[in-house]
Amino acid sequence: MGKTATHAVVFAQLYTPGGQCHGLYPFVVQIRDPKTLLPMPGVMVGDIGRKLGQNGLDNGFAMFHKVRVPRQNLLNRTGDITPEGAYVTRFKDDRQRFGASLGSLSTGRVCIVGMSVTNLKLAVCIALRFSATRRQFGPTDGEEIPVLEYQLQQWRLLPYLAAAYALDHFSKSLFLDLVQLQQGLLGDDRSARQAELGREIHALASAGKPLASWTAQRGIQECREACGGHGYLAVNRLGDLRDDNDPNCTYEGDNNVLLQQTSNYLLGLLGLGGPGGARFESPLKSVNFLEAYPAILRQRFEVAGLQDCLDSAVPLAAYEWLVCYLLRESREKLNQERKSGSSDFEARNNSQVYCCRSLALAFLELTVLRRFHEHTHQPGVPPPLRAPLRRLSALYGLWSLGQHTALLYRGGYCSGERAGKLMESAVLELCAQLKDDAVALVDVLAPPDFILDSPIGRADGELCRNLWAAVLQGSSVLERASWWPEFARKPIVGGLKSQL
Repeated sequence: MGKTATHAVVFAQLYTPGGQCHGLYPFVVQIRDPKTLLPMPGVMVGDIGRKLGQNGLDNGFAMFHKVRVPRQNLLNRTGDITPEGAYVTRFKDDRQRFGASLGSLSTGRVCIVGMSVTNLKLAVCIALRFSATRRQFGPTDGEEIPVLEYQLQQWRLLPYLAAAYALDHFSKSLFLDLVQLQQGLLGDDRSARQAELGREIHALASAGKPLASWTAQRGIQECREACGGHGYLAVNRLGDLRDDNDPNCTYEGDNNVLLQQTSNYLLGLLGLGGPGGARFESPLKSVNFLEAYPAILRQRFEVAGLQDCLDSAVPLAAYEWLVCYLLRESREKLNQERKSGSSDFEARNNSQVYCCRSLALAFLELTVLRRFHEHTHQPGVPPPLRAPLRRLSALYGLWSLGQHTALLYRGGYCSGERAGKLMESAVLELCAQLKDDAVALVDVLAPPDFILDSPIGRADGELCRNLWAAVLQGSSVLERASWWPEFARKPIVGGLKSQL
């Protein structure tokens, strides 16, 4: 839009004669003359300027003053205006029309999940290949070992490898769900299931974008730091990946605000987010476990020992309890706010921190873990791949669950120090078991070297040779600076006599 776009899809409120508003609709609006690229009458359009990243995309702004948009320019999948000015829609229920409309909003967010995961995969590939070849210190003076052999380096990087795998599977499966939704829309499916599918995908995408972009943001930074000074070199690309991923946290909806869509969906199933209650049942089965809501809340952390804790079924059960607990806490917080005289707006606003926000994130983490757990436990998984993939699943679940340890204890799911120590020990044990497979696992994710474009992340493992070659490619690397005479001509110190 900044420099070259001639048309834009503009979302605006649709009003009909009489002043009735029918909600948000998209319109195709011409903003520039295709022959001259000058703005159309009444349109102000320009470039927003340089950004932190993704500057190959000329993002822009537009303002409209008395711009007439023809009726035919309304994108009328869910509603239309007759030549007489009457509003018509094929949906009898506003909730069904809203559910169908959410498909267009979800598409961008589903794509951002994939973009974020791609950035994370690239960063993990670079950092783990570097860690497997970079040798530093060792048990004896004459021996240096790869930094990946250090437990601390494993703990810093391998959970993000597990997250890359789990989120990658979630991203691809969610995209297929979106395709199913779009097929229904193209086939004029007006069923209640189709509308519910739109709402469920909207809820998953609204939390999926924050989880994926934040995980990538933290993961890329950890990878940058884990590569030391080499990670700070621009030629190794980790800085570019970090900057290019950053807008994923903002566009298509600020992450913290977007999470409210997911918590509203979940609370709506209890009758708080929509008209009336609903069964805990959905087309993609992401909320079906809530049918056992009371029974799940009575469960407690019961694991015989460390070996049992290495199964992703353990964090899966804990996450189910956590979501049920946060759902109950969020509902009680909302009721408490309302009883104290707060409006619905104020009640929801005052229930986000520690309740609704945590609920949305925990629900999405559970969904990601469940899908990856089911994928890695399919009978068709080749035997040689079962162990490493299941370890990745368990590591992702336990590592993610570690962010909610306080809630597990506060709600009574865990008690005593044994549970916390078991989960911590399991994370370290899984890291140790995955260490030797780490390079092979990133080789599966990595693009060709010319696309990865990182000297320290090349597949051949020739870290020093590749980095040295990249440094020498720079212009004037070995030449004196053009301002060397000024630098060499030092000021004369001394020679001044006291005037006293």
